[in-house]
Amino acid sequence: MAKNDSNLDTFPKVLARNVSKFGNSPAYREKEYGIWQTWTWSEANQEIMNLAKGLIKLGVKEGDHVAVIGRNRPYLYWSLVAAQHIGAVPVPLYQDAVADEMEYILTHCSATFAIVGDQEQVDKIHEIQEKIKGLKDIVYVDPKGLRSYDKANLHFFNDVTNFGKDDNGDLQTELSKRMEKITGETTSVLLYTSGTTGRSKGVVQTHKAIIGASSGANEFDRWSHDDHIVCYLPMAWVGDFMISVGQVMVAGACLNCPEGADTVQMDVKEMGPTVFFGPPPLWERLKTEVNIRIEDASSFKKGAFHYFMNHAEKVGKKILEKANVGLIDRLIYSLGEFVIYGPLKNMLGLTKVRIAYTAGEAISAELFDFYRSLGINLKQLYGQTEASVFLTMQDDDDVRSDTVGRPIRGVELKIADSGEVLYRSVGAFKEYYKNPKATQETKDKEGWVATGDAGYIEESSGQLRIIDRAKDVGKMKSGDMFAPKYVENKLKFFPNILEAVLFGAGKDKCVAFLNIDLSAVGNWAERNNINYASYQELASNEKVIEMMKQHIEEVNQDLAADTTMSGCQIHRFLILHKELDPDDGEITRTRKVRRSFVAEKYDDLVTALYKGDNEVSTKTEVTYEDGKKGYLEATLALVNAQTYMLKEKSDAA
Repeated sequence: MAKNDSNLDTFPKVLARNVSKFGNSPAYREKEYGIWQTWTWSEANQEIMNLAKGLIKLGVKEGDHVAVIGRNRPYLYWSLVAAQHIGAVPVPLYQDAVADEMEYILTHCSATFAIVGDQEQVDKIHEIQEKIKGLKDIVYVDPKGLRSYDKANLHFFNDVTNFGKDDNGDLQTELSKRMEKITGETTSVLLYTSGTTGRSKGVVQTHKAIIGASSGANEFDRWSHDDHIVCYLPMAWVGDFMISVGQVMVAGACLNCPEGADTVQMDVKEMGPTVFFGPPPLWERLKTEVNIRIEDASSFKKGAFHYFMNHAEKVGKKILEKANVGLIDRLIYSLGEFVIYGPLKNMLGLTKVRIAYTAGEAISAELFDFYRSLGINLKQLYGQTEASVFLTMQDDDDVRSDTVGRPIRGVELKIADSGEVLYRSVGAFKEYYKNPKATQETKDKEGWVATGDAGYIEESSGQLRIIDRAKDVGKMKSGDMFAPKYVENKLKFFPNILEAVLFGAGKDKCVAFLNIDLSAVGNWAERNNINYASYQELASNEKVIEMMKQHIEEVNQDLAADTTMSGCQIHRFLILHKELDPDDGEITRTRKVRRSFVAEKYDDLVTALYKGDNEVSTKTEVTYEDGKKGYLEATLALVNAQTYMLKEKSDAA
């Protein structure tokens, strides 16, 4: 945000600025039925104002909570902003949430209205209608399948915006009156946390906090109204809200919405984003797709790929970071750009990307270096819902895989005596909704907020390093440190491992659950003529088990070289017979493991690993796509893994 925009502390002011300065620039794009449609900031403003007036006509009052549920579409982003303009509070929900999850949030925040994408969301709300009696009306965007529904409390999105278009002036008067009351301290959004340790908490964020954090992040990486951003991550996730609403509006940039979840990668190629965000699993999946294609390529193409990628590994990062590289190496790299790197980036849809972000989990150095060697400026950042995401970011010339950057403008960091990372920030949350006790436990009177993460700040670089979740860091029976996430992330660096859960606090040794990555391992199985009919069958294959054992032993060797973490080597493991699933409560919608829940649910498996059994039979309740429950029975192999002594003592034990 420019210096003369420093008074823009509310989203109505930001939108008005965008109309004035960037009125004819593209603001939103969406692909529907194969055709791209574009709205300028002036056109988007008209849509938002008509919707805001329509919501007033519908009866939405100041302070009302308005649920917004559906896939990434301009209409739903306009709904978030329109609610803000009338003094209401938007509450985005995960579109794939089951009815019970929706019931909790809609009831907890006492939502009075809901704006949804389609029939699926309407049906889920109708299923729990009797339990959320405060909900008055539902507005839907896509009318498909809703023709025969009772329309008494159901309204077509276009009809609501037509209320605003047909306004004789009364609705505009009320809208103007409400907008004048909005200040930087007014609540701008209610975002629910992932809930790794229990029920999700509602994080109350003000206009000033969201705009302040967005401004600091935009300034750090020089966002402008010429930037194009793609939105494909869940709208209920704080990262999407901050990027797609906060940063895009503060920069006056353009938000691009793909046609659907299945077309994202193809649509990204057409969008040509300049800024792109992807969690580590996405970057891993894209690289896996590249490897799969190379395996199926001709010998000549395969040879060319490996030659130029080996060269990129040596000089690509240096060229990206503008370091000194010899002329011959630059010429070879330029040829590689023409033959390999350029086409590869085009295939991934990242040709025009000037900044790519990753966050949420650790990313392997190998994966990190792969993209940076191609000339993709992939960087890490660190934050949380309570901070409006942005706490630390990485400079273009100081990017490493083992740190998460330095504090951006408006952020102070310190490390508590316990090792927990604390911060004060312009983006810090106001409170947890209806939970003053949790607010006081997290945020002290001086404004310092506890992140729940253990870490430290490097003296040499000023960058922050995160070790693990503070609550998960413990001690082994021997007194050695137990930091499960640190080890789990090392395991997930292997493309074949989708998820890992480590156990060992208070025990004499560590054991682990693994989930295989069905796509990566399935492709490997096909190339090796291994037939399988299901995830369960592939996961129980002897060759797959041996592959996982090799991965674990490689991690154990790595841990053996670390005096702090050597006690966390994995002695025994099993491959779960099902993927950990948010519908089953095992992971959150943002794919964070609910550790205590998993430990309790699979207590029989943990016990068997520690007893030393060779196999165990189990019966697990699962949730199907239609919400119905069922049971999955399986007999799992329990496998021993090689562990190693500290390197300076001995090479192996």
